[in-house]
Amino acid sequence: MDPTNKIIAIDGYSSCGKSTLAKALAGKLHYLYIDSGAMYRAVTLYFIRHVVPVNDDRKVMAALEDIHIDFHIEPGVTRISLNGEDVSDEIRQMHVSDYVSEVSAVKAVREAMVAQQQRMGRNKNIVMDGRDIGTTVFPDAHLKIFMTADPKVRAERRYLELKAKGEDTTLEEVFENLAHRDYIDTTRAESPLVRAEDAIVLDNTDLNEVEQLQFVLDRL
Repeated sequence: MDPTNKIIAIDGYSSCGKSTLAKALAGKLHYLYIDSGAMYRAVTLYFIRHVVPVNDDRKVMAALEDIHIDFHIEPGVTRISLNGEDVSDEIRQMHVSDYVSEVSAVKAVREAMVAQQQRMGRNKNIVMDGRDIGTTVFPDAHLKIFMTADPKVRAERRYLELKAKGEDTTLEEVFENLAHRDYIDTTRAESPLVRAEDAIVLDNTDLNEVEQLQFVLDRL
């Protein structure tokens, strides 16, 4: 990594608003935004569509060789493509959310995605959000933020987001999904979700989007 490039790593729990903050920060600083979570969701969508069992190493490796992920920018938004198909909306649906932590816990999947993320971060100023950006992907990041919020608040935010998109779900289902993902993310053997020692904790339970953005800008 070029030492003159600035990398901001934002890690944290599901539905803490990591991508919202990362996008706003990248826009403010004119950095490239990379949504690492979307990459794992795209892999998960492929696994679902092609019935790839996470415990079958051979099929997992074969699938990863066939998965090509790209980001492209449209006015005001970054979109993600899976093998040439824009899957930005589908990867946010509950059937992907229910399975993404299991897929993300697979060592081969994480190694493949981390390698891609590190390539994306070469020779660029970037903001990247995820679960292991400050600990595994870019341990030498210029600034590391670890986001958290009250679990009930996180569930309510996610529920309202899904309802606004017309998805049929309940607050209880969303809360259980987040609790399940938290457990897998924090206990998996490969790159678990932990706060880097030099990461600044951002609890946005009682913060709005403008306030959390200013919190980070004040620390640059």
